[in-house]
This record gives sequence, structure tokens and C-alpha cells, in this order.
Amino acid sequence: MEAILKPPPSFAITPHKLSICVLVQVYAPPSQISIPFPFSSVSQHNHLGVFLLSLTKECDGIFEPTLDELISQLREIGGLLNHWLSDHLTRRLSSLASPDDLFNFFADLRGILGGSDSNVMDYDLIMLDPNSNIGMFVRRCLLTFNQMSFEGICHLLTNIGTYCKESLSGYPPYELSHLDDSTNDPNASLEFEDMDMGTFYDKDSEDFGETEMRMERFPFHDHTPQPFSESGLVDDSDVSSSSKPKLINRFSEAKPSVSSSSDLLRSVGSLGGIFLHANWQVQGYLSEQADAIEKYGSSFPLDAFESILKKLQQLAPELHRVHYLRYLNNLYHDEYPGALENLHRYFDYSAGTEGVDCVPHLSGSGSFGRYEIALLCLGMMHFHLGHPKKALEVLTEAVRVSQQYSDDTCLAYTLVAISNLLAEIGISKMSGFIESSYWPVAGMGTSLSVQQQLFVLLRRSLKRAGSLKLKRLVASIHLEMAKFDITHVQRSLLSFGPEAPMKLRTNPANVYKELWSSSHLINEFGDESSVMTADGSFCTTWLKNLNKPIGSLIFSQESETRSNSGVFQFSAQPSSIPRSVLQVVGSSYLVRAGSWEMYGSAPLAQINALVFATCFAESSSSSDAALAYSKLIQHLAVYKGYKDAFAALRIAEKKFMRVSKSRILLVKLQLLHECALHRGHLKLAQQFCDELGVLASSVTGVDMELKTEASLRHARILLAANQYSQAAAVAHTLFCTCYKFNMQVKNATVLLLLAVIHKKSGNAVLGIPYALASLSFCQSFNLDLLKGSATLVLAELWLSLGSNHAKKALALLHSCFQMLLGHGGLELRSRAFITEAKCYLADPNFSVSDNPQLVLEPLIQASEELQLLEYHELASESFYLLAIVYDKLGQLDEREDASFSFRKHITALENPEDMDDPLFSKF
Repeated sequence: MEAILKPPPSFAITPHKLSICVLVQVYAPPSQISIPFPFSSVSQHNHLGVFLLSLTKECDGIFEPTLDELISQLREIGGLLNHWLSDHLTRRLSSLASPDDLFNFFADLRGILGGSDSNVMDYDLIMLDPNSNIGMFVRRCLLTFNQMSFEGICHLLTNIGTYCKESLSGYPPYELSHLDDSTNDPNASLEFEDMDMGTFYDKDSEDFGETEMRMERFPFHDHTPQPFSESGLVDDSDVSSSSKPKLINRFSEAKPSVSSSSDLLRSVGSLGGIFLHANWQVQGYLSEQADAIEKYGSSFPLDAFESILKKLQQLAPELHRVHYLRYLNNLYHDEYPGALENLHRYFDYSAGTEGVDCVPHLSGSGSFGRYEIALLCLGMMHFHLGHPKKALEVLTEAVRVSQQYSDDTCLAYTLVAISNLLAEIGISKMSGFIESSYWPVAGMGTSLSVQQQLFVLLRRSLKRAGSLKLKRLVASIHLEMAKFDITHVQRSLLSFGPEAPMKLRTNPANVYKELWSSSHLINEFGDESSVMTADGSFCTTWLKNLNKPIGSLIFSQESETRSNSGVFQFSAQPSSIPRSVLQVVGSSYLVRAGSWEMYGSAPLAQINALVFATCFAESSSSSDAALAYSKLIQHLAVYKGYKDAFAALRIAEKKFMRVSKSRILLVKLQLLHECALHRGHLKLAQQFCDELGVLASSVTGVDMELKTEASLRHARILLAANQYSQAAAVAHTLFCTCYKFNMQVKNATVLLLLAVIHKKSGNAVLGIPYALASLSFCQSFNLDLLKGSATLVLAELWLSLGSNHAKKALALLHSCFQMLLGHGGLELRSRAFITEAKCYLADPNFSVSDNPQLVLEPLIQASEELQLLEYHELASESFYLLAIVYDKLGQLDEREDASFSFRKHITALENPEDMDDPLFSKF
């Protein structure tokens, strides 16, 4: 009779799990009252408990630390007990030399579990709850040991010996010699069973000696075959030695983007027998790598990870998700041919049925694959690479196929993808861009603008996602609705007749209502028991975040030593909320920060950016994190000056990879342009402006924000060079472009620039209509700070018409003084102070000798703030006015000081090439 093979268990006992059990015995010894030995305080006892909780949460991961790593972590939490804990752990593991020792160990381990039938509750008695996380881990270990065969127990003992031997020999666990070709035995057996197997097989006993000699070079790891080890996984004839990735400590915070590839390289076979990773463990590893690629983008190692995926594909061809990982890896490195090829391979082999969360089909189309999912991914690929027309064509086809096969979930995601594309890509009109009867709003019966179609799509997508109970998609749609409400004035789609409602202003209340609805999603995952994670998704972030200090500064120097680096900060543990949910919630704070920037509240914008950088940067993509850092850097430049901003920029450059179109690179060019323009380096400012424009895509409608900003900065350079006609022509062309692509918020800034151009050219009468038009736009979109700036320009225009309009200009200025001084930056505040002083000096009824402080205080304040910015033009004007006032007051010494400062700034403005600028040489 043939033996019946039992299904392989998904949980296997390893030396690392035994180490955890030893520490659990120290944490919860049986029948101990109060604080057990060797702990001297409740705090020490609790520290070890939280550390054990972290270890048990990642026990099912594909990676396990060596004994050296575990001891180094114990040093972080042990304090005075670190030596005792390390010695006790090592001695206890070394004492396990026979099967009887293991049997007695697990018999003692069973005694630490508390029973559920006890009627007397002693609150001083230490009992381990069997239903707790640590208790469940102990029960799993007991159950697995009871099911182990004698051969398996002997194999475990051999692994324990190797596990301890590596620690006692002082072997460095991450040495680069792991990649040495000399460690590979060409005659070593590479036999392994199907990836679904979680058990092990035994090799011949005569191979034990040879294998032991070979394995002394490797740290122990969770049962993986030799092909998954460093020697077997990387050493390919097609991979050169230069392409082998360097091994990085996975618990290091220096470069988390490359630790993933090194983790798999550290996965090695155990002594004698070879344990296999379960299919769900490998799938979980691939899912983690997909998250890492999306998080770190182009800073993720391309060639190193590609070699690992190629070897995985050779070892396990049935893992079709490997093709999808190769697609993501190429996509985020902008490798269009490789991304397209691997995406086609993925859907050719898997037919879209693997790795995609979906609801069951109502029809029988599931047997023919998921063609609509493939179209959705293809459309998103074109969207990411900047091919808007191809993306819309493919997504429209995805809508048709989803409707044909009644795939409501894919249809909902496709509609949201189209909405995102219309929101991000500048499209002036849909006619001629795409013609299809399956366009989602083709049957409205009226010709709608792109913005109206976007509004309809968002509403339909929200309704469809809500009916399907896709909570995360609903939250994402609420976020897109908030973005839409910020920049668009909602009008009725069919408005006619004298009583038709006309709403000519945006509603900030609707914006924050949508943002609240989006961030409210986190309440659904507040309880850990309510989170259902898929197989292969591990809580590995617990141990990785143990060393992070509480309340660390956003821009802190890496060279600074931590005063309390030896103590774990357990209150900063990550929550059990899924990463995708945290991404949506974090994005809502970025949208809040952007909205408050537009509405004019600098403190609230800074607070929301700080909340994101502190709480959500780790779970979000590197691009979102860089966006938050760039907002904080820009805030420093506007309100503190360039010195603090450039200091923060240097830290951010070390934190984020400098790649094309990165937010840190953009903010760097913006700061350099502003600084050069203020100092009078017009040629250098034009160079930075050109570099900013080169980063934008040449495709029409793509990177419109970047293109308009480059044109706006070019017009400002022409204005500073007194080339008024050329500056006006550039601004007029930019206004037409913004109007064509419905960038109305940007139009308010362009109109204000045209007003400034006419003011400086001496045509104040022509500048007033542009200032009034800018005010109208600001009122429609609730741009309060820009409205204050436009009012300031309008006051300057009235003042330039003559002294008869000085009182009117002063009244206009005082009407926006509260906004300008409360939320304006250094430049805006200084301009307001100078204009106020000029209004008083131009008033024939004002006497300087009677009220000197009315003009002296604002001018002194303006001169101090402008020197922080090194804005030579405005600073020279403020010192010129100060010299005039001091002359009228008869204060000759102060007048000479002001005159000297005036000449210094004028000289610096006229001869910028003679100035020593170490700032620009550094960047």
C-alpha cells in the first residue's frame, strides 16, 4: 500500500524561531510573581515584550536574521541586561544537543501558556495568554514540533549547531565574500520540489561532511534551496561580476531601496537537507518588491533586481508574477521596450488571472482570461510614460471590454484611470483627440468641455465604486474630487433661462468635505483584527522601525549622533493599517497642504506638509515624500531666507535620489533661479530657467505645470532686464496657453505679471485692467494671498499715476495689510512696507517731522527682511527712501549709513559678475 503524503505545513521550526521561544521563556516564566528575574523594572519587562511581539509578527517572512543580528537587536533593548540576555540565549541554544533536549525544551515551553479553565485570577501571576500574538506563536511552534519526524528533529539539531557556530566564530553575516564564485560547488545538487512544498527532503548522509564545509561560509536562513542562495541566484553566465548587487544590512536605514535585493541574496540553504519556501512566501516576497519599486521608483536597483528575477523565472516558470515585477522594474526606470515586452508576457502567461484583486464574474468570460485588466495596465503604462492619446485609446477599449464581460470592478478602476488622466494631462478639447462610441460620456446628448466630462466621470466613478463597496477606490475618488473642486468653478451642465443657477466661485467647504471623506477611510482599519491581509503579506516593518527616534527632525543631519541611540522607541511602531490605505490618507494631507498654499494660509500648509513627512513618508512613494520635503524647503526660502532653505536642500538631496523630474531637483532649480534673479545674475537665472524647461516633456499637454512655470520665469527675467515688450509677449502667449488648457488658477498669476510689466514700463493706466482681472480670478478661486498681492500691485499702479491718488492707494493697501503681513513671505511683506512708506511720502498733507515712525518703521523692517533674501533691487529702494527720510529729519549719520547701503546694493545689482558667490559654486 502506498504511503499517503500529507500536505506540507506552512510553518516550519527554525533556529531563529527557537531563539524567540527561549526569549519568551525569559519574558514569561511559569509560576512567577510580580517582575520576573532578571528584570529590575516593569519598563525593562515591557521592552522585551514589545520586541518579542515584533519578532512574532514577522516570523512568517521569507527572511530571518542570523544569531548575530538577533543579539545586536537585543543590545538595543536590553540596556544593562544585554549581556545576560545574549549569554543566556547562546547557552540555551548550545545546550540543545540531542532529540531529548528538544523534547524537554518544548515540554517546558508548554508550561508557560496560561489555561482558560482557571477560576481564580491572580493579577500578580505572570501568565501568557494562549490567544495573544506571542501565545499563538508558541502554540504554532508546539504543534509543528509534535508533527515533526525523527529525521526532521535531527535535521533541526544540525541547523541549530550551524546557527550557533556562525555566531561563536564571529563570522560577519553580510560580507561580500558571499558573492565569491569560489564558494560555489559545481557538483552541488540543485534538486528541489515544487514551490508549493513547505517541507524538506533529506540528502544522502555521505554528503553531510562536504556540505558542512561549504555551509560554514553562509549564515543560516529560512529553509531555501541552493538555487536561491547567493551563489546560485546571482552566478549566471549572462551576468557579469560588476552587476552583482552589494549586500546591505536589511535593518539599516541608509538605503532601504536596495535592501530588498540583498535580502534574497542572503537566503541560503540549510545544512544537509534543503528546505523549500512555500509558494505563498515567494508570492509575498514578490508583492513586497512590487511595493518597493512603486515606493522608490527609479532609485530602485534596475540591473541587480533584474538578474534576480531572471533566475527566479528559470527556477519557477509557473510564477507569472515575475514577469509583472520585471514590467514594473522597467516602467519606473522609463524603459519603454522592456516594460511593454514584460507586460505582454505577463498577460500571455497568466491571462490576467493572477495577482489581481477582483470580484467573481457574473458571466463565464473568466475562462478566457482578463483582457480588460491587460488593457487597463497597458493604458496606465502609456499614461506613466507620457503618451496621453495612446493611453486614452487603450482605456476606452478597456471600458468596452469591461462592459462586454460585465466586469464592474475593472470598469470602475478604468473610469478612475481616465479621470486621473484628464486631470493630469492638458487636453484642450476631445474632438479629434479620440473618437469612440464607447467613450464613457459619449451619450450625454450635449457637447461638454473636458472639465465637464471629467466632473461627470468622477461622479459616475464614485457612484459605481460605492455600489461595489470598493472602499479604497472610493477614498481615491474623493481625493480627486477635492483636487477638482480646488481648481474648477462648478457650473450647471445645462444652464439656461433667467433663473438658471450661476455659481462663479469655488467652495472650500466642499474641498475639505471631500478630503474628510477620503481620510475617513482610515477609521475602517483602526482595529487590527479587522484587517484581512492576503497570504504572503508580512509585518516586516516592525523590526525595521524599532530604532527610529521619536520626534526626530525632518531635516536632521545624518552625521549627528543620537543622544539615546541605545534605547528603542517602541511608541513609534507602525500600525497594522494596509500601506495602500496609508498612501491615500497621506495623499489627502498633501492635497490639504497644496490647497492651503493656494488659499493663502502658510501655517496650515506647513503643518499639513509636516504631518505627511512625519507620519506618512515611510508608507508613501518617494515622489510624494519628495513633494512634501520640497514644500517645506520652499516655505523656508519664502519665510526664512535662502540660507536655511539651501541647508535643508542639501539634506533632502542626500535623502532622495537625484533623477530626472524629481521634486528635489525641481525645487533646487527654482531656488537657484529665484536667488540669481534677486541678486541680478540674469544670465545665470536664464540658465536655471532653461534647465527647468528641459525637464518638461515635449509631448503636447504633458507636464503643463512645468512648462507654464518655465515660461513665467522667463518672462520675469525679461522684465528684470527691462525688455518690457518681449516680457509682455511671453506673458500674453502664456495666458493664451493657460486659457486653452483651462488652467485658470495659473491665469491669475499671469494677469498679475502683465500688470507688473505695464507698471514698470510706465503704462500704469494699461496695467490697472490686468490687475482688476487678476483680482476677479482670485475671488473666483478663493486665492486670498494672491488676491492680497494683486491688491498691492493695484495700489502701486494708482500711486504711480500721481500724488493725488496716494490716499486711494493707501486705502487699498491697508485693506489687504492683514493678509500680507500675516501670511506673506519676506518679499511680499517688504513690498507692502515700501509701498506704505511711499504712499505717506507722496501725500502732500503728510509731514515726516510730525510722524517719522510711520515711514521709518516699515522701511527699516523692509530693509532687514530684504537683506535675508539678498534682493538687491528692492533693498536699494528701501535704503534710498530711508536716506531721504533721515535727510528730512536731519539725522546725518543715519543718512550716510543708508546711502552707503544703497550704493552697495546698486553696485551689486549692476555688477553681479564681480560678486563672490560660493552658493552657486556648490550647486
